[in-house]
Amino acid sequence: MDEKLHAMRHSAAHVLAAAVSELYPGAKFGVGPVVEDGFYYDILTPAPITEEDFPKIEAKMREIIKRGDAFRREEMPIDDAIVFFEKRDQPFKVELLKALKEKGTTAIRPEEAQDVGIPPLPEGGLPAGSTAAGGGVGAETASVYYTGPFVDLCRGPHVANAGEIGAFTLAKLAGAYWRGNEKNPQLQRVYGYCFATQAALDEYLAMLEEAKKRDHRKLGKELDLFTFSELVGGGLPLWTPRGTIVRRELDRFVQDLRAAFGYEGVTIPHITKRSLYETSGHWAKFADELFHIAAREGREYALKPMNCPHHTQIYARKPHSYRELPKRYSETTMVYRDEQSGELGGLTRVLSITQDDSHIFCRHRQVEQEFANIWSIIDRFYRAFGFTLRVRLSFHDPARAEKYLGTPEIWAEAERALEKIARARQADFFVAQGEAAMYGPKLDFMAMDALGREHQVATIQLDLNLPERFDLSCINEKGESERIVMIHCAIMGSIERFAAVLIEHLAGAFPLWLAPEQIRLATVSDDFIPFANDLKEKLAAAGLRVALDDSPEKVGKKIRDAAMMKVPWTVVIGQKEAEGMDFKVNVFGQEEDLVIPQPDFIARAVEAAKRPE
Repeated sequence: MDEKLHAMRHSAAHVLAAAVSELYPGAKFGVGPVVEDGFYYDILTPAPITEEDFPKIEAKMREIIKRGDAFRREEMPIDDAIVFFEKRDQPFKVELLKALKEKGTTAIRPEEAQDVGIPPLPEGGLPAGSTAAGGGVGAETASVYYTGPFVDLCRGPHVANAGEIGAFTLAKLAGAYWRGNEKNPQLQRVYGYCFATQAALDEYLAMLEEAKKRDHRKLGKELDLFTFSELVGGGLPLWTPRGTIVRRELDRFVQDLRAAFGYEGVTIPHITKRSLYETSGHWAKFADELFHIAAREGREYALKPMNCPHHTQIYARKPHSYRELPKRYSETTMVYRDEQSGELGGLTRVLSITQDDSHIFCRHRQVEQEFANIWSIIDRFYRAFGFTLRVRLSFHDPARAEKYLGTPEIWAEAERALEKIARARQADFFVAQGEAAMYGPKLDFMAMDALGREHQVATIQLDLNLPERFDLSCINEKGESERIVMIHCAIMGSIERFAAVLIEHLAGAFPLWLAPEQIRLATVSDDFIPFANDLKEKLAAAGLRVALDDSPEKVGKKIRDAAMMKVPWTVVIGQKEAEGMDFKVNVFGQEEDLVIPQPDFIARAVEAAKRPE
């Protein structure tokens, strides 16, 4: 996102707040950051806002924009800022300011960063001993922005005046607990889209309309791939036989690609004693996000939120010579995370996450080659679906060191290694501070879908910390103990989330090799059912997934039904076909039928159903 568009979107968030302050006296404001396609603002109003209120709020926003209210910045001591917002009865702003005063930016969540009112650091950082901003020390100053009579805690940047804001529209409402804590008040999150021009906004809105048609929740139901049950619970998808075929074929693809590089399968339990996660550091960092299990004898367990600590114990079961390395373990298994109910959505945010996980235990000198091997797997897998990839180098945020395990030296070494690998591969990459895992930096692969949207998919993570915590080593050429390196890798990341991305990318039209139902035979009348059954058995024996529609419906409806289910090949069976004439194959998404001589049909179908190389 360029700086000008970012400033427009940030300014639009302020104008939204200014409009709400005029329309809803007594409104309390949380934070209003920029997001990928616009902005949002978390607001608490005396009477709830509804989407029916959007036209009057937009009208007030346009009135402010037409006035051209200037964005005027002012700095003040943080104590004065606290009093300033106390007088204006803005408790959420006061809370942020007090947190800044006591702990500096370490107390601020990423989405709050734009609105905390800390002036930018001077070039080269803070002078020694300064407590003006950032790190774990208290802030001394804050900045506010005036927009006409409205004033907000903010560090900027903004456009010069409201008249410079581009085209916008309010989009939707959601609930959001203040500072992400369910014990805090629930605010209304008002989302808006904002683009530099009306044409760009219109193009984006058209894309959203197409996205609604491709929504994986809609298509998942129509294609009978997965379901949710109130009795089972939100965020816990249930996969039907058809959906399970898709999951299985995707996982087989990944495992076949891995097999070429010597991965070995392992199996671990779904629970663990808390001591495993205390050693790994996950308990201290993520105890609130774990599902806790209390055993009858008072022992405390947890449902595993990740697999890496378990896998370390498989490696640690015996001494290893350097000659045995790398050791590559892979496993497709579920992990569980206690997400807030309001954050759950379809397959993209669930409580049970299936990971096509792998962990490599190797020497430092082997890291580059192992990354190259995994990268090759990722390239082949995503190329098969027509995704375009770029890479995010997800590094740690030095200003929030408490979020991570390990020393600054370990992080510096690991991040240098990843950047070297990306440069050597001449990859399209960018750096994102603060996106690292708690134990190490990552290469996150970003896939561009058919609608031009970008999704994080595969990840490769370099970990120098867990080997230290679990004392993982090998015996080197000198007979000495040598600390090893751990690499974490998931090709799909989460099968649930990848399935959602893939369904929307393909609009539910899976390629022949992946489709749960590859071929449907449709009989013209009951006279041809014996012939169709015989053909069905031969196709199934050849390893194809085939179904027979021998219902009394007319052929036209049978073809339409197959198209509704996006079956790749539909073959009508009538008199000519029963007498040995060519098969006419209705190929989903194509105008013309595919004509195949009967003697060649099964071989042609088997060839067409092969996975891409």
